[in-house]
Amino acid sequence: MDRDALASDIIPRPIIFGEVLFDRFPDGTVILGGAPFNVAWHLQAFGLAPLFISRVGADSLGAEVRSAMQEWDMDLSGLQTDTHHPTGVVDVSFRQGEPHYNIVPDSAWDHISHQELPPLPADGLLYHGSLALRQSVSRTTWQWLKEESGMSCFIDINLREPWWNRESIGQLLAGVHWLKINGDELAQIVPQVSDTTSRIRHLFDTLPLAWLVVTQGEAGALAVSVQGERLQVRPELAAQVLDTVGAGDAFSSILILGLLKGWPMEQTLRNAQHFAGAVVGLRGATSRDHDFYQTFIEDWQFM
Repeated sequence: MDRDALASDIIPRPIIFGEVLFDRFPDGTVILGGAPFNVAWHLQAFGLAPLFISRVGADSLGAEVRSAMQEWDMDLSGLQTDTHHPTGVVDVSFRQGEPHYNIVPDSAWDHISHQELPPLPADGLLYHGSLALRQSVSRTTWQWLKEESGMSCFIDINLREPWWNRESIGQLLAGVHWLKINGDELAQIVPQVSDTTSRIRHLFDTLPLAWLVVTQGEAGALAVSVQGERLQVRPELAAQVLDTVGAGDAFSSILILGLLKGWPMEQTLRNAQHFAGAVVGLRGATSRDHDFYQTFIEDWQFM
């Protein structure tokens, strides 16, 4: 996918691969989520019509996923149904304000089948994380997608114990063009050097990256290009923080939006930080209120 294509009127379609699940909070609240699903939901709200590829159980939670996607006018052709494995569930707890996750294993999204994939667009951008590749069936389908489609890849690392190791992450990152990672995760996957600058240099030396974006919590985010451009954005003060679940997914969705719309990276980072700052004011990672998104559409004046 070259820059001329991104700047044209034909916008490559985002292909979002990975988990859809329900987050269960300590107060009994149950909210539909999963990082890839959250990203697809936001991109749909911003008019990019993503193809979301995942799998749900033949159960009431799976039916709820389908219903929510239908109400949001999302394409259902990539959502598979599994009669042997349940729709995914995660129990969310908080320690010192930070979310922690108990991700139930062997869920439907661990069994995404390449034989049930819908037709793929001729030109697209493949987004995924690391969690969806924890088991062999979905990992095989991801590998097939990469090899058969030849699409450029945007990866958002999401290290969740015990579902990762450095060897698997190394295989995951082969061929990545755009990588988003937080500062702690960067230290975990590049432990052989002790500072952020050296870790970033190591990734550019070993991967075919065009851009690397490192989110740094209250310090904001840093974006570095293969040409050596460095951009820093700092967060605005959030009006209210209900929880931080999904803030990173919100940030990723706007990075993808800006990439596919051909925005300058500096503008994309500001918009991503702005949107993520609003999402922490939600309970959960997404909103079913179109007006929530319309505010950003009007502010950014891109539609």
